[in-house]
Amino acid sequence: MPARRIFTEEHVAFRNAFRDFLEAEAVPHVAKWEAAGRVPAEFWRSAGAHGFIGFEASEDLGGLGISDFRFNAIIAEEIADSGTAGDSFAMANDIVGPYLFDYATPEQQRRWVPEFASGETVAAIAMTEPGTGSDLARITTTGRIDGDSIVINGSKTFITNGLTADLVLVLVRSGTSSRAEMTLVAVEAGTPGFTRGPALHKIGRKAQDTSELFFDDVRVPLANVVGEVGRAFDNVKRNLPRERLSIAIYGVASARRALRLAMEHASQRTTFGTPLREHQVVLHQLAEMHTAIEVAQSHIDACIMALNDGELSPEDASGAKYWATDLEFQTIDRALQLFGGYGYMEEYPIARMWRDARVQRIYGGANDIMRDIVGRALIRGS
Repeated sequence: MPARRIFTEEHVAFRNAFRDFLEAEAVPHVAKWEAAGRVPAEFWRSAGAHGFIGFEASEDLGGLGISDFRFNAIIAEEIADSGTAGDSFAMANDIVGPYLFDYATPEQQRRWVPEFASGETVAAIAMTEPGTGSDLARITTTGRIDGDSIVINGSKTFITNGLTADLVLVLVRSGTSSRAEMTLVAVEAGTPGFTRGPALHKIGRKAQDTSELFFDDVRVPLANVVGEVGRAFDNVKRNLPRERLSIAIYGVASARRALRLAMEHASQRTTFGTPLREHQVVLHQLAEMHTAIEVAQSHIDACIMALNDGELSPEDASGAKYWATDLEFQTIDRALQLFGGYGYMEEYPIARMWRDARVQRIYGGANDIMRDIVGRALIRGS
């Protein structure tokens, strides 16, 4: 495998520290968390205390003042490699964090960021609605300005951290003059009229709590608007490349782990008196998976550096997302096949990876939508 050249000694030390943290505080508890349908609050407090949440925040707000997406990439890769599938680190660092750091006012940052970075506050973002899916421009949840308040009515679905979030950033339609006139509003747990549905029972990622959220005349101070009233859609579009690259990074790392598991199994398993790895058809499959992962990794690393330089385009992020997640599922599926019947047993990591990976091609924008974004950009540029 060619050496990856994007990481420094500081990144390697951070990776080792995060891996040790996961091995000590996450890996032994995965089965228990999956049975409970959520990760306990004390884990997030520990993650915050170790500096793994909100590290982009300034030091006076409890962060480390680090703005380098290579650290985010390391977290995604180690989560995939450890088998502790979940989305809460990505939700905090790659999705919610940028809104708090880039668009929140200093007063809002003082209110929310210290406990966000310490892991005391679990955050979520509520965009998707039952009838809209990936088409955020069609959301119907409303935010009506009333004096010094904004009144929210509507519902959201498939919300990561929906059951446990203390702070939810809610995308609402705040005007009628423009299809894109939207506002992002921070709604705190316990606000009257804000309720949550029961846990949604998913195919995979069972330790990740996911639920519907309901807003019935939820009155929130205008001081809770993150960014400008009516301008949130522009901010959302600016942040989506980062979110989609995060998904792509996880996808390639997950594919790499599947290949490693397949190679280990092929070395131990014997069929017809011959180790599985010595069958030519198996060798060719391993070679194809390895080469595809290495090619994808090279492109993903280039995208990481482009994001750091402020040069990652929406179409490049969309292409990376659909390519990496398609590759992830194909690789895991091929690896599972090599396990035979054992691959269908949940006590084998490859089985859990297979069901956890399916959502990767759906969220962050369904892969067919990603292809459409890339295709339209090609047409515009031709």
